[in-house]
Amino acid sequence: MMTEQAAPHEGDPVRMFVTLGRWCARRPKRVVTAWLLLLAGLVAAVGVFGSATTETVSIPGSDSQAAHDAARAFADSASGRQPLVLHTPAGGPLLTSDRAREAVERTARALAARDHVVAVTTPYEPAGGAALAADGHTAYLAVELDLAGRDITAAVVRDLMAAAEPAEAAGIEVTPGGNLAEAADKKSTRRSEVIGLVAAFAVLYLGFRKPIAAAVPLATAVVGLGISLEVIGLAGHVTDMPSSGATIAAMIGLGVGIDYSLFCLTRFRELLATGKPVEEAAALTTGASGKAVAFAGTAVIAALAGLALGGLPLLRALALAPGIAVLVAMAATLTLLPALLALLGRRLAPVPGAPSAAPGAADGPRALPVRGWARIARHVADRPWRYLLAGLAFFVLPALAASQLSFGQLDGGDKSPGTAGRTAYDRLASAFGPGVNGPLQVTGTLPTAASGPADPAVTAMGRALKDTSGVAAVSPAQLSRDGRTVRWQVTPTTAPGDPRTAALVDRLRADTLPAVTKDTGREAHVGGVPATQLDLNDRLARRLPAVIGIVLAIAGLLLLLAFRSPVVAAKAAVLNLLSVAAAYGVLTALFQWGWGAAPLGLGGPVPIPGYVPLLMFAVLFGLSMDYEVFLLSAVREAWLASGDNRGAVITGLARTGRIITSAALIMVCVFLGYLLWDDPVVKMFGIGLATAVALDATVVRGLLVPTTMVLLGKANWWLPRRLDRLLPQMHIEGGEEDLARTPSTPEPVRNT
Repeated sequence: MMTEQAAPHEGDPVRMFVTLGRWCARRPKRVVTAWLLLLAGLVAAVGVFGSATTETVSIPGSDSQAAHDAARAFADSASGRQPLVLHTPAGGPLLTSDRAREAVERTARALAARDHVVAVTTPYEPAGGAALAADGHTAYLAVELDLAGRDITAAVVRDLMAAAEPAEAAGIEVTPGGNLAEAADKKSTRRSEVIGLVAAFAVLYLGFRKPIAAAVPLATAVVGLGISLEVIGLAGHVTDMPSSGATIAAMIGLGVGIDYSLFCLTRFRELLATGKPVEEAAALTTGASGKAVAFAGTAVIAALAGLALGGLPLLRALALAPGIAVLVAMAATLTLLPALLALLGRRLAPVPGAPSAAPGAADGPRALPVRGWARIARHVADRPWRYLLAGLAFFVLPALAASQLSFGQLDGGDKSPGTAGRTAYDRLASAFGPGVNGPLQVTGTLPTAASGPADPAVTAMGRALKDTSGVAAVSPAQLSRDGRTVRWQVTPTTAPGDPRTAALVDRLRADTLPAVTKDTGREAHVGGVPATQLDLNDRLARRLPAVIGIVLAIAGLLLLLAFRSPVVAAKAAVLNLLSVAAAYGVLTALFQWGWGAAPLGLGGPVPIPGYVPLLMFAVLFGLSMDYEVFLLSAVREAWLASGDNRGAVITGLARTGRIITSAALIMVCVFLGYLLWDDPVVKMFGIGLATAVALDATVVRGLLVPTTMVLLGKANWWLPRRLDRLLPQMHIEGGEEDLARTPSTPEPVRNT
């Protein structure tokens, strides 16, 4: 029998984290300098190479991807034809007037002389004849660049707009469209981040009662966020990174960065209050709370990694961005934070007489005052069935709304009024019809080379396209150099995001093109943005159950490893689904049904892209795991110490309730700060994440988790013997008394 617990050996995770924390605490200036140099180096790299994003979507194996691949037979510019929309008001000069024509042609020559411009087509030449509206007040210049969409920056757009000065001097309004509008409308997230930081500082100050203590989590999170955004910007040069990816990463990175530092700083202050030396307190903090942070961060990253199994580059990119942010936030908490704790030392200690942000785990159950979360915990534990049913009832209406969630397609008409993208969209739609903003690209491949555009094989396909219901116009056929590939630009009668446009795509694929290519050896595919978005949503709908299953399995396995309880792991996975369902229900009501359109600055109902619920599921499941880890760590620690399940639940909730709700409040403030963003997708993530986190930290953690654990009793900790032998000992929980056995220098292990 062992009369004295053995000291952790070199490979013990506790020892590893304590050693890391002690190393950083002993070299604080060196560690802080290294982080700041890394940030400065990445900022310089982005200054040289730029931050690249693109809205290009590739869907391997889809019909739209086949159309895109076939179109490589044409010598298109890297950017394609990007519109600069020309417009004069109803009482203004016509674009067909001599003065306007001269100004537009001067503008075209000035544009052609700019860097990166390879061609400019005016509406006055045969190739651009379709670019002049019948009323003479709207037209567009087609600008081709040697830059891919991801490399078009705001600086490039400003340079092009400067070249448009002759047109503007003649009273012609010039607005960038397409990828040019996306670059022009791209804004800094700084305002939203400042709002989140100010709100977080207020919450932290109320908890810690010291400005310097409130500033430490913010400083750690800001440094981590800065590094994350620069890395994501550089990653856009090697992979397609949507602009919303960096914004979502900023949301998640700032939120978890503050929360992780908050958990660790709370433990550090508790240790200082017990008289621990500063360096030792920083090391022990990393060994306890830092270890839980590492596990929680790994859980978030693992949930995001499950999206990679969706088989879509877009999902991989959208998972990569927040994954980078969480990884950097975790690294900053484990290394930069202990260095800051050592530098500031006892200036971070609690104000005498002030309440701590959370009761200390090291204090033991007898030290817990019967107030606040301790009182709530006992009240809930005494009435488990009542609060279980009340908590579940809270989710009924959001779940019913979530059942009506459907995937849709956003287009320029869903952008905020006043943006370049919305202005260009509205002017083109008004002058040329809504379909001009989302033309389809129909590409055909021929078994033998066509003799020219008048070849019967080509004209037959063209006629079939024109005769299809829902088609407003079909461009002249364009042949590749070898005559084996032909394509048409098909303009629908409806807007890109209109369900009738999706129906047209299906009609072309199922009826029109098969009828004209059957038994001919010819193939035809439908591409373009509307077709690509339709294929994306179809693929996401098919992959959604598998991705959800994979994320659930990963989460359950991680919780099983952490707490060695199949019941706890399964229960946590099921309860986490409730907050996700609530977020989906709120999205459905506010966006899809349009109940929150006016307050959110939207013109009406907005369709929800398929990738939003999928990415939100992974992110929310990961964030829910954070709070689950911190709560259950305290519960299991109390259970191991006392063997009293009900008392352990009360103790765990009392110890962690205040800090979890404070952390959730900070994260909600950060997420809601992004409602100021013009992009509807960013608003969706802000609302959805804020809703889920708020409900998860209150209803789920405060009611459902404790009531189910009280009702399950000792079954919470049941573990089959065979599984017990297979599972590694991870010990996510652990109090100060356990860490105190991890010395600064090795000592022999004593057994008796």
